[in-house]
Parts: sequence; structure tokens; C-alpha cells
Amino acid sequence: MSDSDTPTPAEAPEPAEAPVIAAEGEESATAVAEPRPVPVIPTLGPKEYVWGTGRRKTSVARVRIRPGKGNIVCNNRPIDVYFPVDRHRVDICAPLEATNVAKGYDVWANINGGGITGQAGAVRLGIARALLKAQPELEEILRHGGYLTRDSRMVERKKYGQRKARRRFQFSKR
Repeated sequence: MSDSDTPTPAEAPEPAEAPVIAAEGEESATAVAEPRPVPVIPTLGPKEYVWGTGRRKTSVARVRIRPGKGNIVCNNRPIDVYFPVDRHRVDICAPLEATNVAKGYDVWANINGGGITGQAGAVRLGIARALLKAQPELEEILRHGGYLTRDSRMVERKKYGQRKARRRFQFSKR
């Protein structure tokens, strides 16, 4: 048998795609997904808030939400000023976007400790926890997206006799 007898991938016949048949009451796999319905936002009094606490690394965020127009304020500054990096703003707004209530709540966050990435993660967890208190029916969406899971990773402490947590001083044999 020579090399010319074997078909090349370009010459190989392509298998025919079988049509997807959906059972009664089920949607086919090729159907366009319908947009999620907008959840009903509960009404609160003029001075009532829903609180949520978020932590990440050494950052702690105390977040409060109230039905509003979608404004987000961090440490008395707009989110665009406090978090200039777009990736952090997207990370913070992720629970609101996933539950389709981004324009339904105003958010205030008081953040302490850590760096900008840890603070963004803390605010995200605080928003998710506050949304869960305000609307318990959103738990499945928030949990499936991973917004209710606290990231428990912390910086390992420095050990004596070493330069850092694991980095040692240079060893000299002689």
C-alpha cells in the first residue's frame, strides 16, 4: 500500500450533519436564546438599603444597594474615577449584568485595605451578597456564575531566615 492510496484530510468525505430533532416542549439546539426577563426589583423606603459584605485578599468592602438608576459609587467617588482600569469595572458590574438588573440598583461601596484588584473582587462579592438578600430568587444565577463564592487565597507570610515567603537567601557552599 502506498502513501497515495490513503486519502488526505482534504479528500476525506465529510460526514453529513444529522438534523437536531427536539422532543415536545424542548427547544432545539440551534434556536436563538431568548433574552432573560428583567426581574422585578422590590421597592424599599427612601432611607432603606440592603447591605452586603465582600472580602478578597486583604480588602474588605461594605456594599449597600437600593433601587435606583444604576449609579455605582466607591468611597464617595464615581466608579470610573476610583477604578480607572476597565477590567476592574467589568468585574464589579458582572453580578448586576448576569442578573439583568444593572440599571435597577444604585450601589454604594466603602472599601478598605489591599490593592485595586482585591478591592474590585471584594466589591463584586459584596454586590452579589446584597442582591441575594434583596432578591433570593436570583441565587441560582449568582451561584452558577461564581459570584457568591469567596476567594479564600491570601498572601503567604514571610518566614524568618528567608528573603520572602518561599524565596531563600543565596546558598554558598564555600
